[in-house]
Amino acid sequence: MPSRIICVSHTTGAGGESVGRAVSDRLGFRYVDEEVVESAAESVGLDPAVISNVERRKSLVARVLDRVAESGREPRPRLSPSLSGSSRTQATFAEPVRQMPSGDDLRALIREVISDVAEEGDVVIVAHAASMALAGREDVLRVLVTASPETRARRVAEAGKVDARQAAKLIRDEDAARDDYLARFYRVDREQPTHYDLVVNTDVISPDRAADLLLLAAT
Repeated sequence: MPSRIICVSHTTGAGGESVGRAVSDRLGFRYVDEEVVESAAESVGLDPAVISNVERRKSLVARVLDRVAESGREPRPRLSPSLSGSSRTQATFAEPVRQMPSGDDLRALIREVISDVAEEGDVVIVAHAASMALAGREDVLRVLVTASPETRARRVAEAGKVDARQAAKLIRDEDAARDDYLARFYRVDREQPTHYDLVVNTDVISPDRAADLLLLAAT
């Protein structure tokens, strides 16, 4: 059965976003990633009291879904550091201080939105945990795009104009954060290739070639 939902999990520097966008373009599927969902959530108002309450969160999920649908496949602007999980920026004198929801509450909202987006089908979801959130569905192709730490660090260094040591540390930190996320939210003590239907190593395979493999597996 052709897959109507393609989940592309990826390690930092592996090129998973490029692969996901290529697949969505070729299939005519929507492209949804965590940035799209978070931007939509920010646009409807992130009230911590609403997000932390399961029942009250349902109405917010519906509003976020509407914004996600409006976003189409256009790239979204980058989020403010406070929403993306980095350190908070200092507010200027003209900006009101706004209470932000906890990272755990925001991730819970994102998981619910991803599940509801999947119900609509014909979508490529590029998010680290979408493959875990949608495990067990027959219409889902779960893919991991990865590469060796050395390759990923080199790409990060080239893209971010940081030195090799900084890039290597960033890769280690990102991998540790990914492991922690999977352990806390999905009780995955150790990520395995068997968590996915297809694992693509982009050490030597280009994003376009990797997209070819995904299309072959999905159809």
